[in-house]
Amino acid sequence: MKRMRFYLQLSFTLVVCLFMIVPVIMSVMAGLTTNYFVGLESGLTLRWVKEVWALYADTIWLSIRLALTCLFLTVLLGVPAAYGLLRSKRRWANAIEEALLLPVAIPGLATALALLLAYGHMRGFRESWLFILIGHVLFTLPFMIRPVLAVMRGARLAELEEAAASLGAGFRQRFLGVVVPNCVGGILAGALMVVTLSIGEFNITWMLHTPLNKTLPVGLADSYASMRLEIGSAYTLIFLAMTLPLLVVIQWAGRFANRSRTP
Repeated sequence: MKRMRFYLQLSFTLVVCLFMIVPVIMSVMAGLTTNYFVGLESGLTLRWVKEVWALYADTIWLSIRLALTCLFLTVLLGVPAAYGLLRSKRRWANAIEEALLLPVAIPGLATALALLLAYGHMRGFRESWLFILIGHVLFTLPFMIRPVLAVMRGARLAELEEAAASLGAGFRQRFLGVVVPNCVGGILAGALMVVTLSIGEFNITWMLHTPLNKTLPVGLADSYASMRLEIGSAYTLIFLAMTLPLLVVIQWAGRFANRSRTP
């Protein structure tokens, strides 16, 4: 009976995995075939990948720049914010923690519209990629604060800070030498979410972008709408080739940090 239950669970898991993976494989193969409608009989080619790179390389570099800058800002803002929420004993701290979910609950188009109404009249700022960056930071910041705050709550920081203070450490030394090292796991978990969401974010970016500031998801939608299916699929291949190694590196860094902290 146990063996039968195991095989049923395994079969269900494999079916779910195939359901998710097969469309991705088909999309990748479509970007590598000469003619998708003919199939593999038409032969394999890198022609469509080269065309995508020639047409949309700037969108790829902009997405990387946006994701890394967004990550830097969310760490810079999110870690101190999580620490402030941890140390605060006031009721409004709980209200702020719940309010952090608003950018996630509110549709991205509504957030982008609010930014346009507030800052759209600033022409230079509106035409800059920094305008898109503000939208990305607003959307991804909760995904940095939440895991960092969760790690801080389980790390007994109060005792560690008290011990450091008894040795003469000031606030800056305690924060950089005690608080930050003890929440590296939360920072890396948040970084994984922030980079993934920033690179793949479409709704906010679609409302805020200009013809000179297209990101990878906007370019992907444009390629599927106005180009051959093979070009759109080749764009998907480049998207995967760019994001998967980055996510693997972040996960590897998280495991390495956890191992280094294990006695």
